Amino acid sequence: MVKKFRYPQKIEFFRKNTLQKGEEFNKESYDKSEESNQDSISKQEHNVKQDKKWIEKDLLTNIIRIKQTLGKSVDVKYREIVIILNDKKVNAFICFIDGMASEPYINLHIVKSLMESDFNAEIYLSEASDEDFLTIVKKRILSSSSLKEERELDAVSTSIQMGETLILIDGYETALLVSTQGFSSRNVGEPDTESNVRGPREGFNEVLKVNTSLIRRKINNPNLIFEGMQIGKETKTNIRIGYIEGIANPKVVDEVKKRLKQIDTDAILESGYIEQFIEDHPFSIFPTVANSEKPDKVAGKILEGRVAIFCDGTPFVLTVPHVFVETLQVGEDYYSRPYLSTFIRLLRFLSLFLTIATPGLYIAITTYHHEMVPTQLLVSMAAAEEKVPFPIFLEAMLMALVFEILREGGVRMPRPVGGAISIVGALVIGEAAVQAGFVSTPMVIVIAITGICGFVVTALNDANILSRFLIMLLAGALGLYGVLMGFLILLGHMCSLRSFGTPYLSPQAPIIWSEWKDSIIRMPLFFQKSRPQSIMWQQSKKQSLKNKPTKPNKPEGEEQN
Repeated sequence: MVKKFRYPQKIEFFRKNTLQKGEEFNKESYDKSEESNQDSISKQEHNVKQDKKWIEKDLLTNIIRIKQTLGKSVDVKYREIVIILNDKKVNAFICFIDGMASEPYINLHIVKSLMESDFNAEIYLSEASDEDFLTIVKKRILSSSSLKEERELDAVSTSIQMGETLILIDGYETALLVSTQGFSSRNVGEPDTESNVRGPREGFNEVLKVNTSLIRRKINNPNLIFEGMQIGKETKTNIRIGYIEGIANPKVVDEVKKRLKQIDTDAILESGYIEQFIEDHPFSIFPTVANSEKPDKVAGKILEGRVAIFCDGTPFVLTVPHVFVETLQVGEDYYSRPYLSTFIRLLRFLSLFLTIATPGLYIAITTYHHEMVPTQLLVSMAAAEEKVPFPIFLEAMLMALVFEILREGGVRMPRPVGGAISIVGALVIGEAAVQAGFVSTPMVIVIAITGICGFVVTALNDANILSRFLIMLLAGALGLYGVLMGFLILLGHMCSLRSFGTPYLSPQAPIIWSEWKDSIIRMPLFFQKSRPQSIMWQQSKKQSLKNKPTKPNKPEGEEQN
């Protein structure tokens, strides 16, 4: 049957492009050309559908696509089975990655359940339709608590690589994904970087769901929200954002999500990657994003209104906003009596000052300001420096570099050997250097005090090292004026920093008196009735004023002392 021709402009195009000289127009030829064009369009639409990579009804096509997507890796396991249900046989396909998924769980709850599903299901089949058959497989046969449906092939591939098991059934455009993660992981134990005397011993590990569950155990609140996303075009690392809805500032939460979504990179292997992508001042030596391995510490910050960022594959959890005073606080401060906690915090602040300023002050005083040193001490120091062939500035720089080398060597060496190497190395090198006359005894003492004080405030280790060398350079050039100039530079820089809109030096700059109860000093817990204003809280009140302990009343008739 010849189609009715309705488009004159197409006739002219057909004449110019297909008719040869002297050849007349033929409707049948044109109709064949139109049919050919329609077939071409249909093929293009089919190709577009293939480009979108959707699960199709044909099982063989889906199997080919899955194998093409996952490649020829030997740890990818495939299994084809037949499901028999109510005298009806349907082909099915199972795929998982060995080592990421639990094979015993798959054999028991998936393969065995599907292959032994031959029972009379008339009461579940209201109509003989494919949809009802799939419903029976999901609700009756598979004995798994976590089951989801997916149609996009890329999402299916990602789920398989995360440890889930794929189930494809012939005749369906839907893939079933069962949560069967069974990879080995490190047990929950006390973290090496944040040990304490009193308090919980547990720490985060490298499994994301374990870390979020540790926080959920601390905060039994339905408003505790964990939002998820994937970052990394190649690694597709799972990320969780944790906060308490109604306490955390929505603007801070939205800003965290915005910065995370802007990350466009191939790989996220550790939370340090995320920290460098989202921090406000990436070129500053001071951290504006906090990290911790302690669930109790992270839970406490979430309860104050901060936002936690969990990254799969690392025990370090990020929290924002972050202020400077947090580096002087540890979780154990809140488990001890306030007087001792305040004294320890003041010691940390003093140690922070000494680890930065001690070498610079020694260089400045011994080089430019001899009159400030008592005579007897000056004579002793001069006698010690008499045999040293180097200037005091060069001597201090060399000793500081040697100490950093020893410290780095102790960290990178195997744990049973590292501590012994650093201690023995420091003793042997220090004693030999003094006896050989390369350095003086006072210089060894100064560098030792500097190093020990640096271990007290480990959260600022990077900033301490760089600030120390800056102060030493200025002290060698300008004396005490250089030391003062260096501290003014550092203080001015810290005043300019912000962490997600929060001033870095708050509550000291700007001054927020209500937060001084828990900053450099720590008042008793019953005085801390409100959350910190510096992190832009919503619910300011966190406890009642009636928590202060009172003396018990004596029974009537008993004499009052």
